[in-house]
Amino acid sequence: MTDYQPIACALHSEYELAIMHRQKLKLKWHDDTGAIHSATVLPLDLQTKNHEEFLLVAYDGKQESIRLDRITDRQIVE
Repeated sequence: MTDYQPIACALHSEYELAIMHRQKLKLKWHDDTGAIHSATVLPLDLQTKNHEEFLLVAYDGKQESIRLDRITDRQIVE
């Protein structure tokens, strides 16, 4: 069982558009340990694993999967 909380469809669509347009996002999120992270990322894909949704991003020369319900703030980078 997971504690994942689905996000709104409109927000999911915003992530899809950012991926399609290769639009950078400034994100703030917490990981499974509760540590808070903040970075400007390039969204690459949306993935589903074990009934949880993740945003695959690239930043600082690495790739990471961020669980969508752990993203606490997002801004489009112009």
